[in-house]
Order: sequence, then C-alpha cells, then structure tokens
Amino acid sequence: MTSRQKLVLVLLLGAQFMIAVDFSILNVALPAVGAGLGFSLGHLQWIATSFALAAAGFTLLFGRVADLVGRKRLFIGGMVVLGLSSALGGLATSPEVLLTARVLQGLATAAVTPAGLALLTTAFREGPLRERALGLNGALMSAGFTAGAILGGLLTDLLSWRWAFFVNVPVAALVVALAPSVIADSRPAGRPKLDVPGAAAVTGGLLLLVYGLTRAGESGWTGPATLAALLAGAVLLTGFWFVEKRAADPLVPVHMLGRRSVIWGNAAGLTAFVTETSLVFLLTLYLQEVLGYSPLATGLAFGVLGIGTVAGGMLGGRAAGRFGTRRTIVLGGAVQAAATLSLVALGTSGGWIALLLAATFVGGVGNMLMIVGFMVTATSGLPDEEQGRATGLATMTQQVGITMGIPVMSAIVTARTGGAAGPGAVLSGVSTAILVNAVLVLAGALLAGAFLGRSGDRASTG
Repeated sequence: MTSRQKLVLVLLLGAQFMIAVDFSILNVALPAVGAGLGFSLGHLQWIATSFALAAAGFTLLFGRVADLVGRKRLFIGGMVVLGLSSALGGLATSPEVLLTARVLQGLATAAVTPAGLALLTTAFREGPLRERALGLNGALMSAGFTAGAILGGLLTDLLSWRWAFFVNVPVAALVVALAPSVIADSRPAGRPKLDVPGAAAVTGGLLLLVYGLTRAGESGWTGPATLAALLAGAVLLTGFWFVEKRAADPLVPVHMLGRRSVIWGNAAGLTAFVTETSLVFLLTLYLQEVLGYSPLATGLAFGVLGIGTVAGGMLGGRAAGRFGTRRTIVLGGAVQAAATLSLVALGTSGGWIALLLAATFVGGVGNMLMIVGFMVTATSGLPDEEQGRATGLATMTQQVGITMGIPVMSAIVTARTGGAAGPGAVLSGVSTAILVNAVLVLAGALLAGAFLGRSGDRASTG
C-alpha cells in the first residue's frame, strides 16, 4: 500500500469501527438509561430497535444515493449527522429525545457504512490489497461490537450512560476534519435517476421485516402484529423484485441479483451475522442469569471474542487470496460451528468460563473468515460504478443479520423454558438455542459453498 492508501484505510476503518461500537455500546447500559429517563421495562428495547430499524431499513437506499450525490459527500454528511445525533442523545432529558437521537444515529449509519465501504473498494484494486483491506474492515467491525459492550460497561460504571453517546462526538469531528483532504471521491460517470418505487418497496419491506422480527422476540411469533408485519414485509420485498425488473434505472439491477457471487455471498454473510451476534446474546443470558456475572464482567468476558475476530480478520484476506473465497467461507463456517457446538456442554458452575472463553475465541476466528469471504465475494467482479449498489446490499445484509438473529434465538429460548425462571431453566433454553445456532451456521456455509461453485474462487483472484 502507498502512504496515502494507508491513511485512507485508517480513516475509513476508524469510522467503520465507530459505527460498529454504536450497535452494542448501549446494550449493557439499557437499565441505567431506563432509570435515568423514565423508560418503562416494556419500552426499553426500543432504544436498540429504533436504531436498528433506521440502520437496516435505509441502507440499500443510501447505498444508491451515494452513487448519485457522491460517496465522499454522503460519507462526510453522515459522519456530521452521527456526531450531532450522538451529542443530542447524551444531552437527552426525555425518552422522546433519546429515541429521536437513536433514529438519527441509525440513519447516519445507513449512510456512512455503504458509502465508506464503496470508497474502500474503489480505493484498492480488486485483488490482494482489496482482500486485505476488507479483511481488516471486517475484523474491526466485529471487534467494534465487542468493544462496544466493554466500553459501554466501563463508561456506565465509571461515569454515566451519557458518555456512551458523547464518546462518538470527538471521533466524528476528527473524521469530518480529515476526510476532505484524505479521501478521493468516487462516483459513476453518468448521473442516473433514483428508482423511487424500488426505494419505497425495499425500505418499507425491510422496516416491516425488522419490526416483525423484533415483535416476535418480544411477544412471540403468533401475535397478530408480528404476523401482519412479517407478511407485509415479505409482500413488499417480493414486489421489489418485480419493480426492479421493469425499472429503467433500478436500485439494484436484476442482473446483479442474478449473480451467484452476489446472492450466495450475501447469504453467507447473513448466516455469519445472524449466528454470531445472537450467540453473544445467548452467552450474555448465560453469564448473567446462570453464572451471576455483572454487566461489566460480561462485557470483559467478550473481550476474548474480540481478539478472535481481529485475528480472523487479519487471516481472512490472506485465506481468501490463497484458497479462494468459497473455501474460506466453508472453512470459517465449519470452525465457527464446531466452536459453537462445544458450548452446548456449558454447566452451572463457574469453571465453565474457561470453555466459553476458548470457544468464543476460536468461533470468532471462524466467523471472521466467513465475513471476509462474504465481503470479497459480494463486491468482486463488478465495475466501480456498481460498487455503491454492491456495498449497500452487503451492508444491508449485515445489518438485517445483526437485527434478526436475537429475536429468533430469543424465541427458541422462550419456547424451551416455557416461561420458567431460574438458572437451570435458562441454561436449558440457552443450550437448545446454541445447538440450533451451530447447525444454522454450518448449513449456511455449506450451502453457500455448494452454490458458489468455482465462481467464488474466481472472485477472489480478480
């Protein structure tokens, strides 16, 4: 890499790391936020859900907007909104103001993440350098989720939950100050029109899907509101396909959706994010409800997972270059599945923490191999003018996966426990969900590898 490429990489990865921290930094602080602002217990989950709805629902749209107005411009504008909304959240004095700040943070995330990824993929030619850059990006994204849990616990215990918001402000200001002179803009040569019907269909469909999944985790899968939201979301997303087939300038061209590398690369990514983020949720239940860990101790225990994801991200680019992305995805899924399956043996004594730490480290390495394989596969073989669309689709996959995993696993735990309380009941529910989690990641990796065929290997070589 040239010196300028290294500087671009540091700036973009720093922004992506900050975005990842935002996904998890408030999780361990939710009870403190609720007590400070008067959230009822039933409404507390909307602090996380409001962010996830905006982030997942608008990502694909903003990925296209980045192609229209310029990726650099949207990236910087999104960072400005992220800094200002973080300040608003830290100063909030009512639930309404806090939720407004969280929605704005989600919208900023939906703008910054695909724009930043598109700037990253166009700054590095397809091949080893891009694979290494995407590997580091994936490592820092996953490490950011873990760091957010640790940082949220530290800030809440030592200062106040408000610092979980304020910590973003100086980082956003630094990125906004440096980006204009460091990052070179990239955009398509032409100026296509925005596909408004397609944007409305996919955004509405994703919002309803995420809302329905959240309701399912909260009140079960058979509730009228849950079923109505999931059905309406499915109808709109199906309609999106037909809209794109007829659109003169589609949000996502049908020929792109027909590429095996795009479809099955994103399928592997969805599996990776659904399983690993929901596994963190399951192990949080185990550590706090079975072993009696505090929120801060829980966050610190996940530091080992963070180390594993960083190691996996650093290995992922090299593995994709040497073995091909298809083999990297399958290998990563197999490693993650084996590590996850070992956690079924967890018991009620404190000594089981050794198994948890070892398995989360190994599973983190495997998960990052899958994620790097997914990112390289889903963005390779496409011209620069379509990178905004490809990275927007990949980012949407990531954020939908992060959002939908927890409700699915929560529903499994609830069904297994049957409403019973106590460490034994919680452990039984968590063990069942962990088993499902392991089967899901292995099946997803093997299916993606089978359908990618040799196209996944060709994608890695450019």
